[in-house]
Amino acid sequence: METATNTSLKANIKPRKSLSPWAIARKKFVKNKLAMVSLIFLIFVAIISFLAPFITTADVTKVDIGKMNLSPSSEHWLGTDNAGRDVFTRLLYGGRISLTVGVACTILIVTFGTFIGSVAGYFGGKIDNMLMRFTDFVLNFPFIVFVIVINTILIGKVSGVWVLIGVISLLSWGGVARIVRSKVLAEKENEYILAAQSIGCSSAKIIVKHLLPNVFSTIIVQATLLFAGMIVAETGLSFLGFGIPQDVPSWGNMLSVANQPDVLQNKTWIWIPPALAITLTILSINFIGEGLKDALNPKSNR
Repeated sequence: METATNTSLKANIKPRKSLSPWAIARKKFVKNKLAMVSLIFLIFVAIISFLAPFITTADVTKVDIGKMNLSPSSEHWLGTDNAGRDVFTRLLYGGRISLTVGVACTILIVTFGTFIGSVAGYFGGKIDNMLMRFTDFVLNFPFIVFVIVINTILIGKVSGVWVLIGVISLLSWGGVARIVRSKVLAEKENEYILAAQSIGCSSAKIIVKHLLPNVFSTIIVQATLLFAGMIVAETGLSFLGFGIPQDVPSWGNMLSVANQPDVLQNKTWIWIPPALAITLTILSINFIGEGLKDALNPKSNR
């Protein structure tokens, strides 16, 4: 009787469905409160920045001498700058430019770096040696000098935003290429790659359908950290006067006025908002990156 009862109970118990690695990673990431708060904050910043035309009607480029350096008030929530422009409006529009530069540079860098790294790692030999020497050349290229030269040559001919995106991307993919190459070198020795080769799969198919999905987690984490780095690069170059043109609002351009002692000491409402926006955005991206790193690490129990 007991045997029959136990058999019926076992028959009614359904086997628990195992979660995929991506589902496990998603659950681990959601449990990371700091990463989730950072993600919500980053989404909020992106939404209000790209909806700036619907949030504020002030002219972002209009110079009003009669409203220069006004402190925060009900009319101008964050005051005005030394050209009479509304700081709140420029903060929103500046977020659009800074985030666009960060996203565009990250996409270009990750795409090109992944291509170079995967090809070099998979084929090895002379191809690997040639591509890695080219990567070393790019990594050793003087970044600031190249930006200044290209901006000087193309100023007035091409949109300054896209010039900056192109220059940063052109000189920043080397690190991604090296990381992807090292992962592909380790991954291509596995049996499933040898099996794919034995049945006649093309090299492109093996790289795209077998190798890259297994190094995708590393690429995601690297892309997240790159995103923060690209915003910092835009801010630094714009602060020095070699980034986004001054007539285009960006967080870096807004922060550049802080090199004036009077503004730095007595007109803090002009530079503190963009400084806080940059700091909090960079921190949130880094926390998201750390959360993804822990979530995609199979040895992590967090």
